[in-house]
Amino acid sequence: MDSGSWFLSASTRGEIDTALATAAREGAGALLVNADPLFSSQHDRLVELTARYRIPASYFNRDFAAAGGLMTYADDRSESLRQAGAYVGRILKGERPGDLPVLRPTKFELVINLKTAKALGIEVPIFLQQRADEVIE
Repeated sequence: MDSGSWFLSASTRGEIDTALATAAREGAGALLVNADPLFSSQHDRLVELTARYRIPASYFNRDFAAAGGLMTYADDRSESLRQAGAYVGRILKGERPGDLPVLRPTKFELVINLKTAKALGIEVPIFLQQRADEVIE
């Protein structure tokens, strides 16, 4: 693999193990884990493997950082759920789902796990820590 971006996919737990082993063998400098139901259900495994292979990773919800992942930058889950609830209310009042506008998240959260950063030998700049919504020490 070259030093540019590349893509790994996984659709089973075993494929997650293989993909991360491949990333480590090929010298991945970092990993961005996209939102996926499999990855949500395997968040402990993903965090364990990125730690084992010493791959800095950014995840799609704060549960990963809380479980020991390096960082997350994602939409604010409570705000997204509030918006979803408002849509359900509008539909129950008779609006057609197809007539409702598509909404994008408006609030995002940055969570940084400093303990994991230290274990990976990464120094997180103070300005980034100050911008974070949550810093796990």
